[in-house]
Amino acid sequence: MSTRHASAITARLDRLPLTRHVWLLVAMLSLGGWFELYDLLMTAYVSPGLIHAGIFSAKEGLFGLPDQAAFASVTFAGLFVGTILFAQVADRFGRRAIFTFALLWYAVATGIMAAQSTRYGINLWRFIAGVGVGVELVTIDAYVAELVPKAVRGRVFAVNQAIQFTSAPVAAGLAAILGNSAPLGMASWRWIALVPAVGAIVVWFIRRAVPESPRWLAQQGRAAEAEAVMAQIETKVASDTGKPLPEPGPALEEHGSASFAEIWHPPYRARTIMLSVFNFFQTIGFYGFGNWVPALIAAQGVTFAKSPTYAAIIAIVYPIGPLVCSTIADAIERKWQIVGAACCTAVCGILFWQSGSTVPLLIFFGIVITTSNNMLSYAYHAYQAELFPTRVRARAVGFVYSFSRLSTVFTSLMIGFFLQNFGNGGVFGFIAFAMVVVMISIGVFGPRTSGLALEEISGGNAQPARAA
Repeated sequence: MSTRHASAITARLDRLPLTRHVWLLVAMLSLGGWFELYDLLMTAYVSPGLIHAGIFSAKEGLFGLPDQAAFASVTFAGLFVGTILFAQVADRFGRRAIFTFALLWYAVATGIMAAQSTRYGINLWRFIAGVGVGVELVTIDAYVAELVPKAVRGRVFAVNQAIQFTSAPVAAGLAAILGNSAPLGMASWRWIALVPAVGAIVVWFIRRAVPESPRWLAQQGRAAEAEAVMAQIETKVASDTGKPLPEPGPALEEHGSASFAEIWHPPYRARTIMLSVFNFFQTIGFYGFGNWVPALIAAQGVTFAKSPTYAAIIAIVYPIGPLVCSTIADAIERKWQIVGAACCTAVCGILFWQSGSTVPLLIFFGIVITTSNNMLSYAYHAYQAELFPTRVRARAVGFVYSFSRLSTVFTSLMIGFFLQNFGNGGVFGFIAFAMVVVMISIGVFGPRTSGLALEEISGGNAQPARAA
């Protein structure tokens, strides 16, 4: 009965127009993700302050590499633990509850980290915060995919990322404005690190505004609750449009075991392997550049003191890129957006390296790399959430996504190694290789998803729902 009711809920969701109420739900979830993205991207901007404070070393840290490499590495070690071990809790306890809990988790842990004064204490609490961030990101992807109509999923994920990525210029701007100052006697890096703690306050307002996923409720057999949430959404959307809603289309019914083992059976096994390979390599381009922008600019021969300012200019494009790309987000097949973005990152990374110390060119190619990384990011966040059914979506996405976190544990150290021993040429050669693997894995083995209902994408286990 639960799968039949879930199929009816899906049909009702997919026929909704994109109104103010739907955008409000997306905005609320994106605001929760804002703190998560800030927490990830601030790595590049707190490291110079930690070095200036004498807590971190620019050269002689873990394994003889810069402490920034270890800081980024433990961040993603925490993310790996969060995604592979705990992401499944969102399938068991619901999107809304875990969204709230994870946000509180990493907000508190990051606040405690900001009070530490040793590299060991900072790295420990950075790891703990990373666990919460890992759970949060997977939960938001599942949440958004399940709340919005099929025809606009790409556009919605682009706007979702645009809102979240406004955190990047905030982090970069704070770093550039504060520099090495100490407002009220507290070092600037601590001020930058304390921002996610605000999430502990914001989360309560978000929790009141966003309902549980009706798809998840129906899958759990909680038909009355699913119906109440769905009716509330329909009422508000109809009020926005001022006219009756269109009739739902044909419903597709999912059938499966709802166990982790299911993702290793056709048709999900090939998707699980493909996305695991993709995720392992995609973060090399995204975080290999994003977490190291000031250091990469300085390595080109630009004065280190000015590199945070130039990095802040590049960071401004973070929220702009997804908004620009939202105009094509549902017009071009999702998998080809990922392939094109990866190609652009590889080519422009090499051109960044070849630009020498010419600041306008460095900023230009930095902006293009950031934009292409943004396109890759929103496209694959939508894509991997689409490829698995509701009953296992969070645990499946958590599993494949964990490979990106595992990769970045080592990538952070590898970027530090290549930068220290081979300069930017080694760094961008490493990134280009990774982007080629991304293009092959998605371009050759990825199925199409744009404009399809989630149950259609589920493959062989999706069937027309029978009459009750």
